[in-house]
Amino acid sequence: MSDLKTNNAEGRASASVGGGNPLIRHRADPWIYRHEDGYYYFTATVPEYDRIELRRAKTPEELAAAEPAVAWRKRESGPLSANIWAPELHYIQGKWYIYFAAAHTSDTVEGLFDHRIYVLENGSANPLEGDWIEKGQLKTGWESFSLDATTFEHRGVHYLVWPQKDPAIPGNSNLYIAALDTPWSIRGQAVRLSVPEFEWETVGFLVNEGPAVLKRNGKMFIAYSASATDHHYCMGLLTASEDADPLDPASWTKSPVPVFRTDEEAGVYGPGHNSFTTAPDGTDLLVYHARGFKEIEGDPLDDPNRHTCVQPFGWKEDGTPDFGRPIRWA
Repeated sequence: MSDLKTNNAEGRASASVGGGNPLIRHRADPWIYRHEDGYYYFTATVPEYDRIELRRAKTPEELAAAEPAVAWRKRESGPLSANIWAPELHYIQGKWYIYFAAAHTSDTVEGLFDHRIYVLENGSANPLEGDWIEKGQLKTGWESFSLDATTFEHRGVHYLVWPQKDPAIPGNSNLYIAALDTPWSIRGQAVRLSVPEFEWETVGFLVNEGPAVLKRNGKMFIAYSASATDHHYCMGLLTASEDADPLDPASWTKSPVPVFRTDEEAGVYGPGHNSFTTAPDGTDLLVYHARGFKEIEGDPLDDPNRHTCVQPFGWKEDGTPDFGRPIRWA
């Protein structure tokens, strides 16, 4: 553990966005949110899986050197006591919310895939200050492995998108959507949008996870990640018209090929679990984690070397995003 802490401290040197990666070392499942107060806010999975950290800065580059503030720590026992994964920070109706996943034990048999989604609330103007209040488990309609919740607003309605295991069908996680009644509860039935079906979604595990929503050019996009968390990990994309009903599975079209994946020439492996933000000049930025090596010793989930990367992306003539290839690390 001491070596890991040393690596974390050494890994906080910054990199220029678009000019070098990684931006922040030893931080997986990265989430960067640009708020109306002029600050960028960052959170991610920490390698110890025991807490939720927040950082803020005036630019994405400055997040690397920003001092983390601990928003919440895991409990000693019970449902919120192990494997704290993939926090996301959202601002909804004047308050801050963190969505994250937690298990009741770190036992690899019983608890590794027994996560549920939980929500924290903070009414302070600055989410690095004030008190984070536990709003409890976000109930999705049935009890099974669930994680990586994200939210978005569309035409006055807030929606939740998340991965969950359906015990009735093969696979580890599918993507679901529901309207939110409150920031910590859904309204109506969950709707399944995507199941792992293509070869690139089913390597090692049958996985659709890590959704991130983007709206541009009259379209809605849900980027997501697929397959095992080694070098096979990659990003897929669902697309719908902004005039379509987000709760109708028929509204969404899945790309038959990955939209972002391992680039051995660049030396970037397993890019995924992304989020989106914009640079101060308005350039669209893809935020993701990746490794700088292919072969992993032991379980990929226990390897701390997934690092936060940020790079600009463009758009195709049909109005869909063009993420290009991972930028070679500096």
